[in-house]
Amino acid sequence: METLEDSILNVTLIEPKLKHPTIFSRFDALNEGEGFVILNDHDPKPVYYQLLGERGDIFQWEYLEQGPEWWKVSIKKKITGGGDETLGQIATKDLRKAEVFKKYGLDFCCGGKKTVKAACEEKGLNFEAVENELRQAEKDGATSPLARPLPYNDWSLSFLADYIVNTHHSYVKAALPELLKYAEKVAKVHIAEHPELLDILQLTKEISAELTEHLQKEETVLFPYIKQLEGSKENGQPLIHTVKQPITLMEKEHEIVGKSLSDIRMLTNNYELPQDACASYGLLYKMLQEFEDDLFTHIHLENNILFIKALEIEKQLNK
Repeated sequence: METLEDSILNVTLIEPKLKHPTIFSRFDALNEGEGFVILNDHDPKPVYYQLLGERGDIFQWEYLEQGPEWWKVSIKKKITGGGDETLGQIATKDLRKAEVFKKYGLDFCCGGKKTVKAACEEKGLNFEAVENELRQAEKDGATSPLARPLPYNDWSLSFLADYIVNTHHSYVKAALPELLKYAEKVAKVHIAEHPELLDILQLTKEISAELTEHLQKEETVLFPYIKQLEGSKENGQPLIHTVKQPITLMEKEHEIVGKSLSDIRMLTNNYELPQDACASYGLLYKMLQEFEDDLFTHIHLENNILFIKALEIEKQLNK
C-alpha cells in the first residue's frame, strides 16, 4: 500500500531539465481518482499551465502549503464519464474525445446535456467500452502535440463568435451549393436503383434552407448581441434585451438540422457506397460526411460553450 511519503514527489531532488517530464510521467501513470503531491521550493504554477495545455482539464490542483519555504500541491486525476459530467462538457474540455462520441453515434452537440452513461444506455451501447476508448483517446492525445485541440473554452465570447463565423459559417456557405449540385446529379442518374437518393436530396434541400436563414440570424442578431452582453459585463452597462429566447430558438434549429443529418446517415447506411457507385456518388457521400463532421463541431462550440457562457453572463448581470 502506498504511504503518504510514497505519494510525495520532491521536485528539488530532480535535475532541472527532468523536473517537468518526471511530473508528467508520474501523472500519466495515475488511474482515475489517484494522485500525488509535488514538494518544491517555489510555486510550481508553470506546471499547472503546461499540464492544462497538454493534458486538458482532467486533473484537480490543490495547494496544501504555499511558502515561504516550501510549496506542496496535490494533483489528482479526475474521474470522468460515470459521474454527472455530460457529453458536451467532456467535449468542451477535450474535443479529441468527441471523435469517440462520433464513432459510437453519441450526439455531443444537440444531445450534449446527457451523461455518457445515460447516452450509452439510451443507444444500447457498452458503457465500459466507450469509457475505455475515452481514456485511450486521452492518453494518445497526451503524447501528440499535433492532436492538441484549440483552447476554445479559454477564448472571449467575441473571439469565439468571430471564429465560428469565419471558420464554420464560411464552410457551410461554401459547401451547401456543392452538396445540392451533387445530390441532384447523383439522384438523377441513380434514382431507379437507389430510390433513397430522392429522400437524401430532399433532406439536403431542407438543411440548406434551414441553415441559410439560421446563419443570417446568428450573424446579424444573436452574435452581435452576445458581444454587447460581454461588453456589458466589463463596463456595467444595463441590459436592454434578453439572450435566452434567441438562444433557445437557435438550439431548436440546431436540433432540426441534426435530425436531418441523422436521417441522411441512416439512409446511406453510415455513408457506405453501393457497388455500382460512380465517382460522383462517392464524392457526394464524402462531402456529406465531411459536412456532418464540421457541423458537429460547429454546433458544439455554440451550444456547449458560446451559448452557455452568454447565459451565465446574463444571469450574473441580472442579479
